[in-house]
Amino acid sequence: MSLHRAWIGLGSNLDDPLARVARALDELDRLPLTRRIAASSRYASRPQGPQDQPDFINAVACLETRLSPLALLDQLQALEQRHRRVRARRWGPRTLDLDLLLFDDDVLALPRLRVPHPEMARRAFVLVPLLSLVPDLRLPDGRRLVDLVAALPDADLREVLPPEGGDR
Repeated sequence: MSLHRAWIGLGSNLDDPLARVARALDELDRLPLTRRIAASSRYASRPQGPQDQPDFINAVACLETRLSPLALLDQLQALEQRHRRVRARRWGPRTLDLDLLLFDDDVLALPRLRVPHPEMARRAFVLVPLLSLVPDLRLPDGRRLVDLVAALPDADLREVLPPEGGDR
């Protein structure tokens, strides 16, 4: 089994989101055939969609895994379910949202999964934490992360908790 690197976006805006994201980061480290090797600071951001909901807490984690992309997606969705994730409306409030952002340098267009995540290049709450972990990162299409962040409008992103001691 090959060892892969996967980048996961985390978000929560219900039921003590700061503590929920912290728990989810620990739980990512316990997924089968997987270990968390880094986690960004936690950031607060305004909701992406409807504004009639609390602000989100977001972070990005880097995993080393021997799981395939779809097996990892299954594990992430199971973790969301353990956190009582309800998909009531698009971009609505949630206890936990886990997005598979990048998987090695793969480009995947599957019925259940698109990698890189199709919205990540427009989301400061993904790009800023990711950039803090890998400042020289390029997406599979060659775009530099630093250029994507520079092109973003002011995102009202606020760091609320620094990373836990950097890389693990």
